[in-house]
Amino acid sequence: MIIYHQAFDLYHAAYRIVQILSYFKRGEFVEVDRLRIWDYYLLFPLEMQRIKFSRDEKEIKDYIKKFITKGEKENRYEVILDNRKMFEKIRPYQMAALKSLASYGIINIDYISSGKVTPISTEMIEKHSPTYELLSINEANAVKLLTSHYYLMSLNILKEKTSLIEYKYDAQ
Repeated sequence: MIIYHQAFDLYHAAYRIVQILSYFKRGEFVEVDRLRIWDYYLLFPLEMQRIKFSRDEKEIKDYIKKFITKGEKENRYEVILDNRKMFEKIRPYQMAALKSLASYGIINIDYISSGKVTPISTEMIEKHSPTYELLSINEANAVKLLTSHYYLMSLNILKEKTSLIEYKYDAQ
């Protein structure tokens, strides 16, 4: 039996990254690790409820509970037992999608050496975005929360809160 899951689809990974970059209107860079974390939570929006929050972030936690909800019917293939393992399983697809987008001139090719992604062709993203399937309500809410609140915090703090990537040995 063949089972398809968008987590292991190169083209779906490129689609998700373009969707994230289309919400990213700042024209600045975004770190590869931050983009990968955002992509993971776009892929599995319900997993945002597992993010660690401080007492000061009660409002964001309430937003996540309110705007990112379970559907009527839970998909048994969407259950994640180990976030970190799943995050590492989809890494090759995310990196291949970044290489593909760089080859089309949508993002800057220097992301490998600098560790940062810069959208260089927002016109191309905007030109093709109407042809894309619309994001679900959960996905759209997840992208909006990620690109607003989670863009402002440092990458090390984001890594610590999500526990998806090791952060203790990163330069401060």
